[in-house]
Amino acid sequence: MPWSKNDYPDSMKNLSDPVREKTIEIANALLEDGYEEGRSIAIAIDRARSSAGKEESGRPHYEVKAKNERWGLMKKNGERNILSGETKKDVLTRAKEYVNNHEGVLTVYKENGEKEETLYE
Repeated sequence: MPWSKNDYPDSMKNLSDPVREKTIEIANALLEDGYEEGRSIAIAIDRARSSAGKEESGRPHYEVKAKNERWGLMKKNGERNILSGETKKDVLTRAKEYVNNHEGVLTVYKENGEKEETLYE
C-alpha cells in the first residue's frame, strides 16, 4: 500500500516533516521493488534520516593551509590543526584520507594564502 503525506504508518508520526516526506518517498519505492512493508519502513527511515541530516547540517569543510612554516589540516574557521606536518605533500596525503572518511569538502591553499583548489564538492 503506497503512503502519502496524510496517510502513513504510526512509526513515521514522530519524524520531522522533511524526514517523513523523504521516508515516504523511499518506502514507496522499496514497496514497488518488492520489499515487505515492515522492512521497507525500517530501511526508509534509516536512509531518510541520513539524507536529511546531511542536507540540514551540510558536509564538514576542511582546509589545508600553511601556518608558522608548517602545513596543517583544520576545520574551516577552526583554530587548531587536526593534522600537521613539515610539507604540504605529506599533510595533503593524510588530509585527503581524513576528509574522505568524514565525508567532507577539502579546500587547499597555496603558501601565500591564495586558494588553490577545492576537492570532494
